[in-house]
Amino acid sequence: MPTLLLDRTAIKTLIKMADVINVVEEAFRMCGEGKGKMPAKIYLSVERGDFRAMPAALPGCAGMKWVNVHPENPSRGLPSIMAILIYNDPETGYPLAIMDATEITAYRTGAAAAIASKYLARRGSHTMGVVGAGSQAYTQILAHAELFNPLSVNAFDISKGAVDRLAHSLPQVSIKRCSIQEAVASDIVCTLTPSRGFIIKKEWVAAGTHINAIGADAPGKQKLRTSILKAAVVVVDDLKQASTSGEINVAIRQGSYNIREVCATLPELVAGKKKGRTDSKAITIFDSTGIAVEDIAVAKLLFQKAQQAGGYPSVDLIGT
Repeated sequence: MPTLLLDRTAIKTLIKMADVINVVEEAFRMCGEGKGKMPAKIYLSVERGDFRAMPAALPGCAGMKWVNVHPENPSRGLPSIMAILIYNDPETGYPLAIMDATEITAYRTGAAAAIASKYLARRGSHTMGVVGAGSQAYTQILAHAELFNPLSVNAFDISKGAVDRLAHSLPQVSIKRCSIQEAVASDIVCTLTPSRGFIIKKEWVAAGTHINAIGADAPGKQKLRTSILKAAVVVVDDLKQASTSGEINVAIRQGSYNIREVCATLPELVAGKKKGRTDSKAITIFDSTGIAVEDIAVAKLLFQKAQQAGGYPSVDLIGT
């Protein structure tokens, strides 16, 4: 039985954001109903960055993503985040496909945040602020544009060139370069920087704002001051991951925030087991650590698309 090989070019050809949003939302629903299996991601730190092992299973599919985060990579002409995913037949364990997961990671992260915004942002939200205009900002905007129309974007980055490149890559969306305070004044705010320090002050956050906290994705990172967390309705993608490596991890470790203060998980919201926003003036936060069921759901979609399209290379790995 051959193992399908899908490189980054193949993934870029096959992947579409609307499809990704659909399968990721369904993966959240299945997890909320107890149909997904996923241990918390495992971190392996090295001198210049870290690696993360992310296994998961959903009905009919299983696999593992091996992803790195090396912040200095752009200076070497490499993405700061790269990933490979092994997609298996859960019945036999056979590796059905090995695929580049760099695009999968970017797309499913954007999709997850847009889904969170769907459930947590105020009705009628139409402005989006991005704090950090790198590659992740592209898929965040791409995903939100699928669910919020019209959408106008207020983008902040310490690099003017980064905002200009972002606007050039998404000519169909209105993107304005602005200060960080102006970005945070948007209806929906996405924090997308790799820095470890606080970047948003409580006084900048208006009543009714929804924040997708994306940048705090490892132990020791926190972008929002604890006073913002304490004043907000906090929803996480996974309680264990968020408490050890998400936006709330530092505050929990310091004893200034308790995991019992978390309102719900996003899978619980999607499955209808809990409610998120109940007050138009509430500040809501989605603590996005990135969970492996998102990757496996997208991998299943792309594997099926590649099978239907045909013409992709394969290799006999096991020798059967």
